[in-house]
Amino acid sequence: MKEIKEEKDRRYYYTVEKEQEGLRLDQFLAAELTEHSRSYIQKLIKGGKVTVNEKAAKAGSRIQTDDRILLMVPPLKELEVLPENIPLDIIYEDEDVILINKPKDMVVHPCPGRYSGTLVNGLLAHCGDSLSGINGVLRPGIVHRIDKDTTGVLVVCKTDLAHRNLAEQLKEHSITRKYEAIVHNNIPEEEGIVDAPIGRNPADRKKMAVEYKNGKKAVTHYRVLDHLNHQFNHIECQLETGRTHQIRVHMASIGHPLLGDEIYGPKSGRKGLRGQCLHARILGFIHPRTGEYMEFEAPLPEYFQKLLRKLRE
Repeated sequence: MKEIKEEKDRRYYYTVEKEQEGLRLDQFLAAELTEHSRSYIQKLIKGGKVTVNEKAAKAGSRIQTDDRILLMVPPLKELEVLPENIPLDIIYEDEDVILINKPKDMVVHPCPGRYSGTLVNGLLAHCGDSLSGINGVLRPGIVHRIDKDTTGVLVVCKTDLAHRNLAEQLKEHSITRKYEAIVHNNIPEEEGIVDAPIGRNPADRKKMAVEYKNGKKAVTHYRVLDHLNHQFNHIECQLETGRTHQIRVHMASIGHPLLGDEIYGPKSGRKGLRGQCLHARILGFIHPRTGEYMEFEAPLPEYFQKLLRKLRE
């Protein structure tokens, strides 16, 4: 694939390979451009934003080997994000970075249907203009994120220098990220590694899955902290890579979905628990300005501790 950026539409050029012959056009494009949903791809095709061999095509048309496909994606309309006086649990802050202990049910950055009450709204009120601008208006300072229902430590960049440096550390997998979780079913071994690529679930583009054909390398190390009456396990997971929903997908793939995770686990979760029981406890990295290794810890939230006490009974 070759990508050319222009002032208006972003253009993507593809040449169909032999093993892709016979796929639906929308299926092919959705697999290639995973940041967009299949329904959005279909909308672009219907709007004349896709050509095959320089001719208009339909979403259901079957592609052939060596077909030349052009996809034109209109630029995103970035909305104004307003600062909000949201209390932030700040673990550490200096001129380059700010470490936040994110609570449950807080979205990190604005997204369709959620433009207020996010961590970014709170950061704008706290930091003012002192946030990295690399990710644009909707995600200032955000170099990585954790899910809405995942709690714990998150680093936000206040300068472009810090953003570029930490993004490179993430790319090189040199950042220490340790999580704690409660999972279903007893794990007989005390520790293990899940090494399985993760990509979009071809049957449901809103979900991730272990995908050996189109997935990206993903490695999770886990160890058992407590067996919890052998019905649940309290575990620690250390990320070697950082794919979307990585711990949730990996643990579910080996028969140990996270407690409360209704997307990758049992639909009937524990009463009173909203979302997966997952906490980002430790984050360590080399400070982008001083060059010193720093490590930060967010204590287990009260709901997590309460669950542990209950499950030990």
